[in-house]
Amino acid sequence: MSLTVAAMFITVHDPEVALVFYRDALGFEVRADVASQGFRWVTVGAPGQDLDVVLSQPHGGRSQTEGDALLALVTQGSLQAAIFRSDDLDATFEKVRASGAEVVQEPASQPWGVRDCAFRDPSGNLVRIQQSR
Repeated sequence: MSLTVAAMFITVHDPEVALVFYRDALGFEVRADVASQGFRWVTVGAPGQDLDVVLSQPHGGRSQTEGDALLALVTQGSLQAAIFRSDDLDATFEKVRASGAEVVQEPASQPWGVRDCAFRDPSGNLVRIQQSR
């Protein structure tokens, strides 16, 4: 039996603004773009990888109370969105920085054995990128 990750969800304020980061800065392709009941979910992913990243709004599919609580966490930058890998961390860092994304950490070797960098997406989510091994 084989089990793989199919999708992950990242909460964003505005899917259109998030696309500038995830599609244009990170280089992900748009796989689906769905609007329903006033909300929008955009699915992106790395070319050649079978993992979907769903950019969703905090109130989509949630109660007002749950959406408000999630929005508060996103707004204060309390959520780590994801850790991605790059085969050329330095080039990826420069591309994302050139997009105007907020730099949290320049490429550095970590005590836990990886070399990585970090950004905040336009919603405030922490996104880390590590060098492929």
